[in-house]
This record gives sequence, C-alpha cells and structure tokens, in this order.
Amino acid sequence: MIKIKVVFLDRDGVINKYPGHFKYVTAVRDFKLLPNVKNALQRLTEAGFKIFIVSNQAGVSKSLYSHKTLGQMNAAMLKKLGKKVVFSGIYYCTHLKEADCPCRKPKTGLIDRAFNKLKKQGLSASLKKTWFIGDSIVDVQTGKNAKLKTILVFSGREKRRNQKDWSVNPDFIAKNLSEAVDTVLKTGRK
Repeated sequence: MIKIKVVFLDRDGVINKYPGHFKYVTAVRDFKLLPNVKNALQRLTEAGFKIFIVSNQAGVSKSLYSHKTLGQMNAAMLKKLGKKVVFSGIYYCTHLKEADCPCRKPKTGLIDRAFNKLKKQGLSASLKKTWFIGDSIVDVQTGKNAKLKTILVFSGREKRRNQKDWSVNPDFIAKNLSEAVDTVLKTGRK
C-alpha cells in the first residue's frame, strides 16, 4: 500500500457561498465560489493531497433540485476551479435525515466509500494525518466519528459566538478554507 495524504471537504459554506439556514443552492447560477477557494485547493493539490468532497444534499429528496442539476453544479464548480484543482471523489448523500442513511453526515458512509476507493487503488492514509474541513458542527462530528483531524471554518453556517453550544469541539478553527489549508500544510510538515 502506498501512503497518501487526504483531505475531506464539505461543500456549501466551505467551497461555495452558504445559502443560509434551511436553504439550498438549487441552481447553477446560485453556485458562487467563496474568495480564495481556487488558490487554496490548488495548494492542496500541489502538496499531493487526495481531495474529496462529502456533502449532505437533501434538497434532491425534497424535490428542490434534481440529481441532474446537482451534476450540472458539479460541472460548473470544476470548470470554475480549473485543471490545477484535482478531486479524487465527490460524494453526496441526497437522503432526508429521517431516512437514517449510513452515508448522511454525521455518519461516515461517504468517508468509508472514499477510503474503499483508495484501497482498491492500492492507496492508504493514516487517519491521524487525514483531515475533515467543514462549516458546521455536523461536519466536525463526522470527522470525529471517522477519527480524523477536524477544522471548523467560519465562512458558512457556524459562528464562533455559538461555541458554548457546540456538542463537540474541532481540533482547529479557521476563518475560511484558505486559512484551513494553511493549518493543514503547516501541521503536515511536523
């Protein structure tokens, strides 16, 4: 097995503008990259990280947008990010919370799927050196459930002022994805 470095990312609020509580990005025209995301992802790619997006997208099950639209948003995102950003996988759970799906965060089904894909390619990653970057406590809990290092970014859903209410604490906090990547790259060198 070849050892690799892995980063898991939530999508809304980390890569693109967070649409607001109980709202969804429902069309390609509403998918707006956050500032410096392209550069941050290029830095991860150049540093040799395998990058995966893992995101709950229950708006599909709620019929707010279709699987086809979700695919179109992916295509638009990849086009905006350019060829210097390489994702090893983009995984979504489109089920409602009530479905109790094993891939819906904070469960780890999407992460397990990514690790299985890597294993089939003869690749493995140390959990202690694998990261989960998200904008919500659900993301932090997902990372903790998978035994990953976690970074909570304040570019989306969660705000620092809510810290007293958090059910779990992240390993690191960051203003945005760019600052989170700084932490990953700096910590990875130790």
